[in-house]
Amino acid sequence: MSDPPDRASDGRRVRADGGTGVDHLAVVGAGTMGSGIAQLALQQGLRVTLRDVEDGLVREGHMTVEKGLESAETGGYVDDAGALLDRLETTTEVAALADADAAVEAVVEDLDVKKQVFRDLETTLGDDALLCTNTSSLSVTEIASAVGDPERVVGTHFFNPPVKMRLLEIVRGHRTSERTVARAEALGDALDRETVLVEDVPGFATSRLGVALGMEAARMVQEGVASAEDIDTAMRLGYNFPMGPLELGDQVGWDVRVDVGEYLAEELGREVYRPPQNVKRMVRAGDYGRKTGRGFYGYDDGDGNDRGNDDE
Repeated sequence: MSDPPDRASDGRRVRADGGTGVDHLAVVGAGTMGSGIAQLALQQGLRVTLRDVEDGLVREGHMTVEKGLESAETGGYVDDAGALLDRLETTTEVAALADADAAVEAVVEDLDVKKQVFRDLETTLGDDALLCTNTSSLSVTEIASAVGDPERVVGTHFFNPPVKMRLLEIVRGHRTSERTVARAEALGDALDRETVLVEDVPGFATSRLGVALGMEAARMVQEGVASAEDIDTAMRLGYNFPMGPLELGDQVGWDVRVDVGEYLAEELGREVYRPPQNVKRMVRAGDYGRKTGRGFYGYDDGDGNDRGNDDE
């Protein structure tokens, strides 16, 4: 087992290599994923500006980060949550992102919304700033088509919750340069994530497999094959999964899973991705999973935050 990382006086992780060239990270979208990415970056020593379109959303994101840092301090992962929170700026203004070295977009899984975010980032950030999308399934190539220099755009797919999930799936778009891929990998290293590199195909590697498994598990519940609890227990104990597919769907959010599943079914022409009726009914009822307090399971700690790119 390796020695724990050194800590600065304010609780920041001190990297042996002295950093990666990204000192200031902009995160666009203050929902579950955006606030989680912001917290992760703060814990790894970066300065963060978190932006959303409304003051209320920004306040909610700030409170989520604050709560997360306090929990990390209680768990002994950081020494001074308050000092780290001082490195967070929140804003509704695009101009406040101007001096960021890199930006991660974590807004809703809507192609038009994401394209507009990237147009704003291109005109606001410096020419050398790294532009990343946290999409879990949409085409990085198509998102990058919104900017004049698509070579600087790359997919950086974080997983929920970002502070706990070690994987960072880096997605190379059709025009993404090798330098941009290398910089994204360096960002992943700075954030203490393990990276994998995949090509820009629908669902990439992780969502393509994860959504298929989750939708099939939900269909099995609908068909009466077994209960949600027994399906999840079978996968945990029989296949050594740390979490069953229905538990994971509750964690991710079935609203997100439905959107991704429909997209993959259309793009790949495979019905295995199509959401079954029981999942559609849950989503129509607002039972998205943990974040709303009910999915296939009930939760007492639902945070009520049902917006943002809350993907895997």
